[in-house]
Amino acid sequence: MTEKRAVITYVRPGSIAAEMGICPGDILLTVNGEQVTDFIVYRYLTADENLEVEVAKPDGERWILEIEKDYGEDLGLEFASATFDGLRRCRNKCIFCFVDQMPLGLRSSLYVKDDDFRYSFLHGNFITLTNLKPEDWDYIFRWHISPLYISVHTTNPLLRNKLLGNPRAGEIMTQLKRLAAAGIVMHTQIVLCPGLNDGPELERTIKDLGGLFPAVQSIAVVPVGLTSSRKHLYPLRRVTPEEATAIIDQIEVWQASFRRRYGCGLVYGADEFYLLAGLPLPPAAYYDEFPQVENGVGLTRLFLDDFDAALAHAEPRPDGPRRIAIATGTLAAPLLKELLPKIKAKAGELELMVVPVTNHFFGPEVTVAGLLTGRDLIEGLKGTVSWLRGKEGWVLIPDVMLKREAPIFLDDLTPEVVARELGVKVEVVPTNGKGLIAGCCGIEMEESFCPNQ
Repeated sequence: MTEKRAVITYVRPGSIAAEMGICPGDILLTVNGEQVTDFIVYRYLTADENLEVEVAKPDGERWILEIEKDYGEDLGLEFASATFDGLRRCRNKCIFCFVDQMPLGLRSSLYVKDDDFRYSFLHGNFITLTNLKPEDWDYIFRWHISPLYISVHTTNPLLRNKLLGNPRAGEIMTQLKRLAAAGIVMHTQIVLCPGLNDGPELERTIKDLGGLFPAVQSIAVVPVGLTSSRKHLYPLRRVTPEEATAIIDQIEVWQASFRRRYGCGLVYGADEFYLLAGLPLPPAAYYDEFPQVENGVGLTRLFLDDFDAALAHAEPRPDGPRRIAIATGTLAAPLLKELLPKIKAKAGELELMVVPVTNHFFGPEVTVAGLLTGRDLIEGLKGTVSWLRGKEGWVLIPDVMLKREAPIFLDDLTPEVVARELGVKVEVVPTNGKGLIAGCCGIEMEESFCPNQ
């Protein structure tokens, strides 16, 4: 076990901690006599009005600080990581694990398999519950770690053992019932692998999870993601358009039943099923409160509704571009092409082109924009460059292609490099309808990359 060290990296100026002389580099040891093991515990322990805080200075000196404050008032500390004893790693051998399918040569952080319940609570990461120890269960119940995001995939014990490659995986229903009894809210997902956990198995899983409402607040069904780097791995295949249609029908029957019983849909199909089947996206009401939008469930509906609202208020800039190439993955390209007439009707003489970019890095089976690399963009846009240069046009790319913390693609190329190699301007726009409208109508974006940068 990694030593628990709450190393302070930042102290907000004017905060309680700054006034007490706490500095970056100090180590927070205890609050009211309890060890601070992670950011969750830190927030809980420091919520009280009267605190006794123990801090270790870099020279080894220890300070005991008596603090009086308002309830819930933050001390003003930041840490290098949310967990002070490292990251709980995954102990499964999932037959569909995306990390196992990734090509070599990417930054090391992309190959980390995490399965940490604390990050599930803090950031919505999906966990499997297979690595929980007795003390972890005690922690969850004591601090009421809720909600949790849980990868279920199937409630059939033997099948889940197979899917996850872990003999403990079959305990899932016992674990979910234990969490439900403790009042822990859960959002669950089923990664659907054709021929394995679909059909009757999917029926069983939805029925079992639905029986745990209201503790289980959502069930997302998402298609398995496959790359071209699946050598020596379990033989899997993608969902076909016909299967996608059948899955949608299956989900919608269950959703109608849940609405009658619970007043909410509870189970939701990923956008990819609808796009793959060529079916219209459901209205916003289908998704209730959009509980799993970060999992690709309802994101396209939000995009379309946001697009219509933004278009109604758009004011094209006279000196904006006359030609724009909208780069995206092959999955979303048909949908975006349907929106072009609406944009053209608003923006006058604007010439638009949607460029579906094939993913050569992960393989053409990977069709979403968020997994395109900088090199994929360069290759995919080469044939569009001369058309753009004719009227000083530019390329729009959604920010989902870039790392959240910095403008870097998965292959560590930057938009500046893409712009320079193509010789055209590259605009990064938010991955929503408003961002698309702003980019097309010439409204200046925060991130713009020119070929001479």
